[in-house]
Amino acid sequence: MTPAMKIAVGAALAPLWVLAAACSGAVSAQSSDRPAPPAASGQVRFDHHILVDQFGYRPGDPKVAVIRDPEIGYDGGDRFAAGPLYQLRGADDGRVVWSGAPVVWNGGAVEASSGDRGWWLDFSSVTAPGTYFVYDPQKNARSAAFQIGERVYANILRAAVRMYFFQRSGYAKRPPYVEACWEDDPAYLGPKQDSEAHDVTDRANPAKVRDLSGGWFDAGDTNKYVTFAASAVHQLLTAYQENPGVFTDDFGIPESGNGVPDLLDEVKWETDWLKKMQYPDGSAALKVGDIVYVPAAPPSSDHSPRYYVPSCTSGTIAAAGMFAHAAYVFGGVGALARESTELKTRAIAAWNNYLSVTPKQTHCDDGVVHSAVADWNEADQNAAAVVAAVYLFAITDDAAYDDYVGRHYRELTPYTQDGWTRYKPEQGEALLFYTTLPHARAGLAKTIRADKLNDAKSDPPIYGFNGKDDLYRAFLLDQQYHWGSNNPRAQYGNTNMDVVTFDLDKAHAASYETRALEILHYFHGVNPLAMVYLSNMSHYGATQSANEIYHTWFWSGTRWSDARSSDCGPAPGYVPGGPNAHAVRDGVPTALAPPASQPAQKSYKDWNAGWPESSWVVTEPAIYYQAAYVKLLSKFAR
Repeated sequence: MTPAMKIAVGAALAPLWVLAAACSGAVSAQSSDRPAPPAASGQVRFDHHILVDQFGYRPGDPKVAVIRDPEIGYDGGDRFAAGPLYQLRGADDGRVVWSGAPVVWNGGAVEASSGDRGWWLDFSSVTAPGTYFVYDPQKNARSAAFQIGERVYANILRAAVRMYFFQRSGYAKRPPYVEACWEDDPAYLGPKQDSEAHDVTDRANPAKVRDLSGGWFDAGDTNKYVTFAASAVHQLLTAYQENPGVFTDDFGIPESGNGVPDLLDEVKWETDWLKKMQYPDGSAALKVGDIVYVPAAPPSSDHSPRYYVPSCTSGTIAAAGMFAHAAYVFGGVGALARESTELKTRAIAAWNNYLSVTPKQTHCDDGVVHSAVADWNEADQNAAAVVAAVYLFAITDDAAYDDYVGRHYRELTPYTQDGWTRYKPEQGEALLFYTTLPHARAGLAKTIRADKLNDAKSDPPIYGFNGKDDLYRAFLLDQQYHWGSNNPRAQYGNTNMDVVTFDLDKAHAASYETRALEILHYFHGVNPLAMVYLSNMSHYGATQSANEIYHTWFWSGTRWSDARSSDCGPAPGYVPGGPNAHAVRDGVPTALAPPASQPAQKSYKDWNAGWPESSWVVTEPAIYYQAAYVKLLSKFAR
């Protein structure tokens, strides 16, 4: 455990020593001059009605605690009335550093998507580094402990990126890179597994056996998909491009210290697998996995034969885009220069193969290799081709790719949906990246920037901070509370930060940034569950984080099942899918409430049971949910 982590953990558990007299200069004018009441740590409990970012805040950022009073939903009887005065106290000594009155939210209205009413407590004026908690003197109750500091999110970013190391297929998980709890042998390197995978359409043909080892497990299953990897790979590369300084070479993976930022080491682990998926003619296979459902706890215990779905235009154009984007980013890192050159060659070969196939293949995957069907329809393939053309233009300066972008850019999601990068974020991000290229068409670049700004100006529920939208300060449209809702939630933050990053609306930059920050705070505990939407984060300072996630490794009833009661719990840092208002439609029994029969924000249950409870539609993680959160967090993790 790093020193910063120890501080965070210590803060969460620190005794409450209260001074006998009121604090002097650090206390605001609203504080009382009377002596603070004596209290011992055992007398002050954490109360899930008083919500803060459990990791903390940067000194200059807005800092607003939410005090919640449940009205509707499974906790509707758990009422809570805010007291007239709250204090901010030092976690190490109980010293009062600020006090103030909470402000009722929206005239006392019940917020529909959560079923709660509440108050906001703004303590933004407190900027001194330290560890604190919000205290209710009337109820002798407190919030989670949290820090104020410039680097308060640095270790959280490391944990989130390390999720990809845990998701590596075919790689041993050994100390010191993992704690003993999550030690495992390399997975899927046995007979007839990934290193000698068979073509599922021609299983007895030895000439088609391929080494497809490596890569990341896609989600809670251990299968690997070329198409599904596209969003994660592109978004991680974009996160690095926009904030390279936060992705250092010391995230605690085997490649740490090799002169390459560890995030790029992880992306290279995936692109190395993608290279194996490519055929000599430039086309790419679609996916690799099991044909039976096998719990893999741990992954190395699964000895089932593995199969792949052979080349398909969906996989080919997805690979072309990822190869080209990685070639561009790797080209800026000396140690990856040779790799960049190879990826450029592969990207061009994939592009040429894709163009040569007519009509495009849309029914390559019949679902025999579990779980999800990895085909893209023709429209999605066309959009992926525009993304690939942007990055191919960036690495070749060939006008043919530029022409392709100019003819087809309006086929991308930013021109068919509001929000620009809420869904299929790699598409909107590619267009904005295009505007930075030195030889991009000036008129087209100007049009794209103007269209992004128009998207921001015409859709205020998505962009900018409006305090009336959501008690929890992280508004999400009702239709986004679907399977994997944490993905669009993070993308709401990212699409706001795109406006800031590309300097599109200077006059309102603070509003866009606040919108993104409040979404980050939602992930970190300012939500109706008072829960950090990351797995097993107590060692990183969280008071209450996701204890269970649906994952074949962290299977129900195993030693990895539950951070509260099993030997180990799940590995830290995984982002679960999030509240799903359609959980019943997606397979959860109606009688299981929550997540059934709840307001949208409470359509979540901290559990990992398999069928028939189908917890995967709520708590399963995925590499693309993770990438969305990593990109958002990287904007603030100095």
